[in-house]
Amino acid sequence: MISSRSISAGRVLACACALFFALGLQAQQVRPSISILGDSYSTFEGYIPEGNAIWYRSPADTTRTDVVDVEQTWWWQVIHDGGYRLCRNEAWSGSTVAFQGMNGKDMEYCSFITRLPRMGNPDIILIYGAINDCRLGVPLGEYKYDNITRNDLNTYRPALARLLSDALKRYPNVRIYFIINDDMRDDIATSTKIICDHYAVPYIHLQPLEVRSGHPTAAGMRSIAQQVLGVIGKAQH
Repeated sequence: MISSRSISAGRVLACACALFFALGLQAQQVRPSISILGDSYSTFEGYIPEGNAIWYRSPADTTRTDVVDVEQTWWWQVIHDGGYRLCRNEAWSGSTVAFQGMNGKDMEYCSFITRLPRMGNPDIILIYGAINDCRLGVPLGEYKYDNITRNDLNTYRPALARLLSDALKRYPNVRIYFIINDDMRDDIATSTKIICDHYAVPYIHLQPLEVRSGHPTAAGMRSIAQQVLGVIGKAQH
């Protein structure tokens, strides 16, 4: 004869097994997340933190760009087409990796280094920067990986070294990629590759993009997304 106590215990065990199975299935279905650390190329009104400077807006100024919807941005397409989910987009138009901007202007408040701690808890971080360091003529500085001073951070090479070093320390076990724009000066592009290699951070050097008003068009955005996905791959979930 089977006691009611045995039946009750069996039901509890069955329920527990079902719960563990459901939780395991749910965990497998969670999509890996991506955070963006970028400049104007990665902005879109309503999708970056309030107070960050914006270039791509809604409604768009169609005399300057044909990117009129967030779904046309490179990062939205990477996330959607790759099967990822967005953790955070920390883009700020006009921002630099270094603390110095045009004519020596202090840009520490919006630099990539300053905004790095705001990435949330992603599986992947895509850093798309140095465009303004290049265009604004930020000094290159020396290759320096230790004992970097505040003054050193006014130059590109030590600032990038600090950025990548801090990223690896703050976000262990997170895949980090650096995106190098297609029109970078050779010295900036080469410096970026050398510093990325020093920290074993993979980089994606983009092929030529279609631009208008100094920023990617819808076709340019699509090209960026395809090139990025070609390196990071589609999510496995």
